[in-house]
Amino acid sequence: METADHATEDDPLKRGEDGTETVTAPPATELKNPKCKEGLGCSRMSRWRTAAFFLSLFLCLTVVFAFSFIIPCPVRPQYLVTWNRTFSEAGTYDFLAIEDASSDKVMDVLFVLKNTNSIQNKSCADAGLPSPCLFVLAVDGTDGDTLWERPLDSEFHWAQCGLDQEEDDAWHCLLSHSDNLTAIDKHTGRVVWQQPRPTGLPSSLPVLSVPDLDGDKTADVVLVASDNTQTQVILLSGKTGAQIGSTVVLGSLKSASHLVHLTKEGSYYVLFQKDTGVYGLALWKIAAKAGLGLSLKKDKHLEKNADAGTGLVPIHESDAVSLLRTKDTDDSSDLLVVSGNEVALVDGGKLTPRWQFNTSSILGIPSFGHFNKDNVLDVVVEEDIGGYRKRIIILDGKSGGVLWEVDLLASANCPRPASVHTTKSYSIFMFWGLMPSQSNSSESLPTDRHSYMLHPFYPKVLLEFTNTLDHIVAFKATLMERGRHAAYLLLTGPEKEQKEGAVLLIKRKLKQDVPLCEVRSIDNSGGSATKEAIMEAFNRLRFADW
Repeated sequence: METADHATEDDPLKRGEDGTETVTAPPATELKNPKCKEGLGCSRMSRWRTAAFFLSLFLCLTVVFAFSFIIPCPVRPQYLVTWNRTFSEAGTYDFLAIEDASSDKVMDVLFVLKNTNSIQNKSCADAGLPSPCLFVLAVDGTDGDTLWERPLDSEFHWAQCGLDQEEDDAWHCLLSHSDNLTAIDKHTGRVVWQQPRPTGLPSSLPVLSVPDLDGDKTADVVLVASDNTQTQVILLSGKTGAQIGSTVVLGSLKSASHLVHLTKEGSYYVLFQKDTGVYGLALWKIAAKAGLGLSLKKDKHLEKNADAGTGLVPIHESDAVSLLRTKDTDDSSDLLVVSGNEVALVDGGKLTPRWQFNTSSILGIPSFGHFNKDNVLDVVVEEDIGGYRKRIIILDGKSGGVLWEVDLLASANCPRPASVHTTKSYSIFMFWGLMPSQSNSSESLPTDRHSYMLHPFYPKVLLEFTNTLDHIVAFKATLMERGRHAAYLLLTGPEKEQKEGAVLLIKRKLKQDVPLCEVRSIDNSGGSATKEAIMEAFNRLRFADW
């Protein structure tokens, strides 16, 4: 047995000769780090740690320096709040396209002039064209400067842009003028291709692009031409403009409005108008009649209802006068069918009716916006109520019920309503007319014309802006840059297209008009909000994409 004088594992304290307890120090070998057998190894490890620390610090400082000084921050475009361009002794047309032509992520403006000389003082004769001729212009959305111009032979029939959804290197705008169809690159104004316009019948507006039918990796185009006896359907190559297959001849169909639609089953249909309503014809049937051996998807559900003789599928029965898509960027979105006395929404997936709204008489073409926050586009309709008056109605996109309405005097030369979406999931609506209290008499069509803005949070009041403008040829409200800078554009000119006069293109920032507006009550209540609160609500708006 061990004696009490020896310290044990359980008793580390040892009494000294004077009776006090002392701590026995462990052996010298136990003080060393078991991982450091030698002092040189620990010293070397300490140096490596120090080097790694300073290397990490150096790399962090290098990254900070690079992002702060070497790599420049992106420069946002500097907008002019408003700008305008005046073209003397010119004519213009109802065509105003909003496209990013300069590739700076800011929307630019494309339109058409009829003039003798270009903006750069080049005459039609310099381009080898008879005078006067057409000039397609692209102007910068930030300041209104000319980006490019392209002279073309007149006369102007129609133009459509935004046909480049799939291929970046495809053409972007298609114009029908004189006896030609011309495809233009929106970035440079370069003519991608030009082909003689199909003879026999005048073609109507082109439908949206259809899938690549000729295997050249470019979306193709359908042209629909019609008169009182027959309708022709012509397929064109998007890359060269050459006709694909033979011309498809159908019975007499109205073609003032037609669309290419993608069904839920992935089958494309060209939607036509007849006196009795809207009908669809499968693209695979059109391709087969044109002599193209293509394997396209078929919608077995819809084909059950197809007419055995014509192949047409009934979509909606009415005396349709126009056919709209609720979203221009989505081929499968819902369809709005407008007739003289009704508005009907058709399910884009099943092509069956969602709802129908009956009215006395529709003025112009409806537009879309978000009045409530259900993320479903609502419909803005202008109804003729007689006595030179009109009623502006906002219909619920889900049910077709009336969400809001107001009566105005139907002033001459009023553009169709428009709207701009905000970050709060609702839209600011803009429309034209005249408040009844602003006119001395309603016995005749008033010549004055004001623009109005509606905030869904303040439905009892409108912001009224006095626009002392000449004849308005085209009008658009839009975002000039993704997520910011809402503005509207006005193209004014002579009342008749063949006449020449002063043509004016104006861009105004939407919020710029707010301080210049008057707050008008649409009924006797007017709401409880003050004028200052309403103005502040408009000034706080932040705009967003749909």
